[in-house]
Amino acid sequence: MQKLFTALLLLFAVSVSAQDIVITEGWKFKTGDSIIWASKSYNDSGWSPIKIGANWERQGYKGYDGFAWYRLHVVIPSSIKEKSFLKEKLKIDLGKIDDGDEVYLNGSFIGRNGGKNMDIKKGIYNTQREYMLPLSDFRILWDKENVIAVRVYDGNGDGGMYEGKYGISVMDVTDYVSINTNEDNFHFGNNNQVSKKILLQSTSDKYDFNGKLRVTITDPFTNAVVLKQTIGVDFAKDRPFEYTLKAHLPESKSYVANYDFEEDRTKKLITASEGIPYVLTPLPAPSPKINGANIYGVRPNAPFLYRIAATGEKPLTYEAIGLPKGLELDKQTGIITGAIAVKGNYKVKLSAKNKLGTASKNLNIICGDQIALTPALGWNSWNCWGLSVSDEKVRASAKQMYEKLADHGWSYINIDDGWEAPQRAASGEIVPNNKFPDMKGLSDYVHSLGLKLGIYSSPGPLTCGGYLGSYQHEELDAKTYGNWGIDYLKYDWCSYGNIAPAKPSLDDYRKPYIVMREALNKVNRDILFSFCQYGMGDVWKWGAEVGGNSWRTTGDINDSWGSMSEIGFSQDVPAPYAQPGHFNDPDMLVLGKVGWGPSLHNTKLTPDEQYTHISLWSLLSAPLLIGCDMSQLDDFTLGLLTNDEVLAIDQDVLGKSARKVYEKEKIQVWVKELQDGNKAIGIFNLDDKATQTTIRFSDIKLPAQVLLRDLWRQQNVGTFKNSYPAAIPAHGVLLFKTHSVAYR
Repeated sequence: MQKLFTALLLLFAVSVSAQDIVITEGWKFKTGDSIIWASKSYNDSGWSPIKIGANWERQGYKGYDGFAWYRLHVVIPSSIKEKSFLKEKLKIDLGKIDDGDEVYLNGSFIGRNGGKNMDIKKGIYNTQREYMLPLSDFRILWDKENVIAVRVYDGNGDGGMYEGKYGISVMDVTDYVSINTNEDNFHFGNNNQVSKKILLQSTSDKYDFNGKLRVTITDPFTNAVVLKQTIGVDFAKDRPFEYTLKAHLPESKSYVANYDFEEDRTKKLITASEGIPYVLTPLPAPSPKINGANIYGVRPNAPFLYRIAATGEKPLTYEAIGLPKGLELDKQTGIITGAIAVKGNYKVKLSAKNKLGTASKNLNIICGDQIALTPALGWNSWNCWGLSVSDEKVRASAKQMYEKLADHGWSYINIDDGWEAPQRAASGEIVPNNKFPDMKGLSDYVHSLGLKLGIYSSPGPLTCGGYLGSYQHEELDAKTYGNWGIDYLKYDWCSYGNIAPAKPSLDDYRKPYIVMREALNKVNRDILFSFCQYGMGDVWKWGAEVGGNSWRTTGDINDSWGSMSEIGFSQDVPAPYAQPGHFNDPDMLVLGKVGWGPSLHNTKLTPDEQYTHISLWSLLSAPLLIGCDMSQLDDFTLGLLTNDEVLAIDQDVLGKSARKVYEKEKIQVWVKELQDGNKAIGIFNLDDKATQTTIRFSDIKLPAQVLLRDLWRQQNVGTFKNSYPAAIPAHGVLLFKTHSVAYR
């Protein structure tokens, strides 16, 4: 069908691209709340300057929650509408805002939460804010100074205009077009063959689009072009264009795919790029191998649940020699259950056998006062399902973990916010909502797989999602969790900020966690206690003392390099406080399909950034909690999560965190002491481009001569004297285990 767009284009041989006005500089900031701060005439000369693209906590407002305002004075030139092809709407991009926002232009309200008119206090913190106005709107003062005022509410954790695109533009042709790289994952064949489907899509009911799609694959180290294709495309809203990338890559290493769509008649460009995943983790051998930590803690008389994690061709049969009285092994499933009455250290020899042989491993079961002697390995529902979590989704995730990850030591299935009913039972017990018809039945199902079930609450009256918290019901809730068979509690500060003083003391920060810890101690069940309070009051200094098994050290993570790297590489301060049973938690893993609700996308971290993510978290002895849709684990993500030599670094019995020992020209080196006397070493490139450097062993406190083992490839690299020549992708890592070598 001939569209209006085609007719218009016949009148113009060439179109001039509209230019965005970048609005990243000149913002001012004030905490508090007053509607007069929206006014164009309000005098904000006394306000503080602030950077957008970073949360306010890191700009002098640590621990501040509640309302705050941003203001910007900006001239909007009429030239941007005159140069645009489509003279329809003005668009103001304000990045992502944590948690909620209202926006005013020259004193007039123009929208809330990016056009979603939900309560500002609920917000949608991980969504790009776009506000659009007709070009004729009286609120736009063309060629004059305009004032954009943004009222922000942050309920807890980090707050503010923290990330994304910031600009003012006139909507044009390509604003209706997107290159969808989330429709498919990369698929891998023999000899480094890769393939992936991408889509060109339109949201416009009025216009058809045609042009050229240019696809290139480049080597980021050499900039050499590995593949170059140009394809003619034609698509509309109800008729996307599908393209399948197929390539043979020279090596199993980092490459970048670039997609450029040029609209034929306007010559405007839409671009997208993505790193091509490369799997380094070797497939497990068909012969048996036992994985997982070498130590396990349990309290006397508490229900015991442990699954022997073993790879190898199925079926496997299991043995456990030296089990203490009260424990029993199911030889077909490898699940050990029961209870131990007497405190002590019990040395157990585990074995797994198939037709190809037998593997053995020693496990030290410590029955005493401490649990969670190594960091938790598991899954949490928040980063993929948000408040839409349900019994069905949790069961499906447990099944996927059992089938794909449990043989490598993964064990926790954790329900985050959104499971609670609006009201307690008449007797005061917390009850699940209709998405969870039988919490005890769900727990029994998860336990039948040899896995553990976690749950979420808050010390305040309400959770972050507005559901019931545990305030003044701590003992009753702990007892209920025990009756259900819960093994893990994430306890999120949330509305407790309204209970605590405006400026909490150290005792105020500690109090709600002490109360719940005492309640959990009365339950005859081992429940891992995870503090989620964003590092307030330097929690790493006192978290172990008040009974925390892990504690968040930062605000919430998201799937961007800025967020992940800022959080991960800031962990040297809390590092000394990590120890068996008590670990720093820099937040969940942002790998695979994520989205913080039912709408999911591939993580925005590049493959190299994902290798950095897992490597750094493992070096830090951090809990590894997957946040993705477990039903969509592609080969690359599985490779990240099933490398037993990398996981062994995280699960090392010594429980120490790596320390940053070297930093120069965007290269950082982190070194971790291991129980066997060796060291794990991560060499990280924080630069935006690939680099080659030489790491001198004397600079990172290593012996003059060392044997290096590449943990991702699970192979020895060789013996090196005095230094190592490192070639590292942009935002990438080299992860080694080192062994001292005596001079000959």
